[in-house]
Amino acid sequence: MRSLLITLRKQWPFHILLIPAVVVIFIFNYIPLYGLVIAFQRYNPSMGFQSPWVGLDNFVRVFSQPNFVQTIWNTLFIAGFQIIGGIIVPVVFSLLLNEVRKALAKRVFQTVIYMPYFLSWVILAGVMIDILSREGIMNTFLSSFNIGPIPFLGDPHTFRWTMIVSEIWKSFGFGTVIFLAALTSIDPSLYESAVVDGAKRWKQTWYITIPSIMPIIVLMSILSLGNILNAGFDQIYNLYSPIVYSTGDIIDTYVYRLGIQQAQYSVGTAVGMFKALIAAFMISMSYYLADKLAGYRVL
Repeated sequence: MRSLLITLRKQWPFHILLIPAVVVIFIFNYIPLYGLVIAFQRYNPSMGFQSPWVGLDNFVRVFSQPNFVQTIWNTLFIAGFQIIGGIIVPVVFSLLLNEVRKALAKRVFQTVIYMPYFLSWVILAGVMIDILSREGIMNTFLSSFNIGPIPFLGDPHTFRWTMIVSEIWKSFGFGTVIFLAALTSIDPSLYESAVVDGAKRWKQTWYITIPSIMPIIVLMSILSLGNILNAGFDQIYNLYSPIVYSTGDIIDTYVYRLGIQQAQYSVGTAVGMFKALIAAFMISMSYYLADKLAGYRVL
């Protein structure tokens, strides 16, 4: 306690700068938590929070929905492959980009792959619909090889793979930047010693580069566990349709349809609360594993 007071006394200007951010987080992140009470009520907008209490009936109703388990499976499937691809693709691409010796070409490649990360899914959804439609560029290209047309966005079996690949394509530039930064921290003398021993580029990569960035790979993988229930509401909401609900409907879109479109506020809140509790557990577990396996601690 004494050391904490000494630290606060020395760093009080920095803590004052934090006050506006703390106030904003408190207003927009903590005060709305009071609204979770409607998960335990039969919420009526005219009665507000004075609506009758129903205990856990909304949760029982959620779990009895025939498509709720399928929704959880869709979320885990899409988010799981997005996380796996979101680690493998940036690592491979950063290793390839690290071999490019022309600095200008390296910066150009890095900028090009990074650009989709800054575009919202509202914009990208319009682009993807034009590209992946039956008369789009992709099917026109495939038809030249007598393939297709493939309904990338209209078939339940191909829809979720389209979501996985497109999310990896959008975000792998950001991951590449992280792993490229990790590559710069490798001691050059290790490569010099490997060259003296006759190691070629592949053996240098296998025995020096990959082991050196493995702690970052493990850390990024573990921290990604916290997003296992976030399969991307913006992406799927802007691209899916009722015909692909069986494989494309995730928890977030399910909550939106129940809570907003069907005005089942209490049931929608119950689903959202269930997801939040699981996500909180997964985030806690990821921080625990990050501390044990990679030596990364939040506090």
